[in-house]
Amino acid sequence: MTPVSVDRFSKRVLEPIDRVSEVLFGLIMVLTFTGSLSVAEAGRDDVRTMLIGALGCNLAWGIIDGVLYLLGCLAEKGRGLLAFHAVRKATDSAQAQRLIADAVPSAIASVLTSAELEAVAQRLKQLPAPPERASLEKNDWLGAGGVFLLVFLCTFPVVIPFMVMRTAGPALRVSNTIAIVMLFLTGYAFGRMTGRHPWLVGISMVLLGLILVGLTMALGG
Repeated sequence: MTPVSVDRFSKRVLEPIDRVSEVLFGLIMVLTFTGSLSVAEAGRDDVRTMLIGALGCNLAWGIIDGVLYLLGCLAEKGRGLLAFHAVRKATDSAQAQRLIADAVPSAIASVLTSAELEAVAQRLKQLPAPPERASLEKNDWLGAGGVFLLVFLCTFPVVIPFMVMRTAGPALRVSNTIAIVMLFLTGYAFGRMTGRHPWLVGISMVLLGLILVGLTMALGG
């Protein structure tokens, strides 16, 4: 029999909440660089150094986040496979049902009857044998690439004013305005995805982002 694809245990390429989180992370990182610029004393060399630092930092963290995303995919698939194998090897119905209930979200497990859990257990036992180990699929690599691009590309709207404007002061004001708008839109999207008031969440995200940037800078980030 053909082994069951590990993709049965994988989520879609990149969940909306992951996209929001990565954009927020990237914005906080770049704001720690733009916020450290002294507009009263900054010259073109200072601006160039800041740009290189911001782009380089988000490039590095985009790669790191992509790798962590892949590790998370492996861990998630590994847990799914362990549960799958455990159900197939269960010696009694009660054990199999308990394993299935533990593997699904608690809200779903709470409404499943014993008969329904048993039906799922029997269906799993009838499926072809799953692979012994989890492995990365195409969607996982695409997701990691998406994480990298989100962290890195969200840098550009914030730093573009410094590339096209010759004076640091006005460039910083435009940059901060863009960052605030992006933080608000990130929060607005998060609010819609979680069923909360989008405008309130958007404003809260701006405040949260500014607080996190302040903490990062205060701690030497």
